[in-house]
Amino acid sequence: MPFVAKRCGVNFSPPSVVVIYEAKDTGKMRKRVIPVRDFSQFSDCSKAAERLKHNPRHRDYLESISVSQLEKLHVLLREHMRGLTPEQSLAGLRNEDPNEEDLNKLSDKDLAHRKAQMDKVFERNRKQRGDPDFVYDLEVEFPEMESQGVCSWDDESDDGF
Repeated sequence: MPFVAKRCGVNFSPPSVVVIYEAKDTGKMRKRVIPVRDFSQFSDCSKAAERLKHNPRHRDYLESISVSQLEKLHVLLREHMRGLTPEQSLAGLRNEDPNEEDLNKLSDKDLAHRKAQMDKVFERNRKQRGDPDFVYDLEVEFPEMESQGVCSWDDESDDGF
């Protein structure tokens, strides 16, 4: 990996992704402006992000940037094309925190999209027998949390339950 991305953002006019990166061989900070082509207010941001991430011309510069981050940048561009301000777009993105999202309220299409994203993360982090850092029968000790309060279930009692 000859380049490490430090920051990324968007230009609205012309639509482009801006990457501030460090060249590993020289240690210099540089800026790369990547135009976003064939993108409109009706475009699928996840497909556009995947297409940009795997573009051979920009792949090395975007290697350390996740597809989800690129997707968020594309959402900002799309919402700007729809007439929203960056603040409104960012407010909408903050509400899409996957840890806070109630998956029961999603449509079937959105739920399938979220599950596909989770499957990608799982496959990326999965360790298999052929991997160099694979450990069979890994045992991990988790430290006791001192901040946890005592629960009534922990008490020994002979109440017949």
